[in-house]
Amino acid sequence: MALTKEEDIQMMLVCKTHLGTRNCDFRMKRYVFRRTVDGIHIIHLGKAWEKLMVAARMIVAIENPSDILIASQRPYGSRAVLKFSQYTGASPAAGRWTPGTLTNQITTKYMEPRLLIVTDPRTDHQSIKEAAYASIPVIALCDTDSPLENVDVAIPANNKGKESIALLYWLLAREVLYLRGTISRSQAWDVMVDSFFWRDPEELMQQEEMDQGWGNDWTAKPEQNWEGAQGGGNWDDTTNAAGDASWDAPAGGDDWSAPAAGGNQNW
Repeated sequence: MALTKEEDIQMMLVCKTHLGTRNCDFRMKRYVFRRTVDGIHIIHLGKAWEKLMVAARMIVAIENPSDILIASQRPYGSRAVLKFSQYTGASPAAGRWTPGTLTNQITTKYMEPRLLIVTDPRTDHQSIKEAAYASIPVIALCDTDSPLENVDVAIPANNKGKESIALLYWLLAREVLYLRGTISRSQAWDVMVDSFFWRDPEELMQQEEMDQGWGNDWTAKPEQNWEGAQGGGNWDDTTNAAGDASWDAPAGGDDWSAPAAGGNQNW
């Protein structure tokens, strides 16, 4: 377990999970390790890892995995939410949150989960408020400036970077599978962290174009052979000049001093 903890913390450092914001909520001070010269608060990764383990045990305590609702209005967390639900069996709610999902029984998307997981308490404030009305416990990924109202378990981490969000959900899903006995702790999880990363649709389209070889057609220059130009003339050869005219002789042999034609007219 100790070795796994060290490896997980090293991965958190690589994904910049420890980087907070310049602002710090007074309830998040307990999770702040120090403050840099630039004013950025550094999150204590040891406490973040411990809170991940606590959250995983809360998830495993629920018998039916579909009773766990995981929401993320932040785009960077949408892919991670869907992947987490795929491997753990939770119910995803990626994208816009429909108001009344937990409180209005008339709506078609009405749900009664036993646990709510959110990516950002500030962005997902509507779902947290509805969970408080319905007495549903909430697990949230909290940055140093996140409000902690109605949040039961706060996981201190950077919830603004796509790598950090993906890694946290990957660690949480792996620990849940370990506790359920789906995979053994003696072997590593064969799912890569990269599959949880959010991918920009424009980057995907550019990658597809490059894979199809469209980029080579735009960079290729048309071949032009100037030697075989139309007319086949030799510009250095002056023997083919029209009429072999001499430039010293006046043009047309006209005498410019002679009076013009019709000079008898009196103007």
